Amino acid sequence: MANYRLYGQFITMGQPENDAILSPALCRAARGYLDWTQAELAEASGVSRSTIRDFEGERHGVHRATEAQLRLAFEKAGLSFKGQNSEEPGVYCPYRGDDGRTDLSTSHDT
Repeated sequence: MANYRLYGQFITMGQPENDAILSPALCRAARGYLDWTQAELAEASGVSRSTIRDFEGERHGVHRATEAQLRLAFEKAGLSFKGQNSEEPGVYCPYRGDDGRTDLSTSHDT
């Protein structure tokens, strides 16, 4: 982000700081929750397995668009993320079946 003076006023230009919710550890946790391999996440998200491997191994971060693809794949599988608004980051499954168990195998659209 850069601050510029324009017509006597300061304006901020550029992209905001990355307030990423999906950390490498959270990505691994979400995959574990779904019992997905990196290859299965790659197929579901359209992100290469090597990018997922490097991100989870903390070799490099990911772009916001890549994070969005990963999160969308997890969310389509039934997971939700928390961590915005100063909450502790986490992943959970908001849907519980009639028996109280988490069920990720069926569609929950109403």
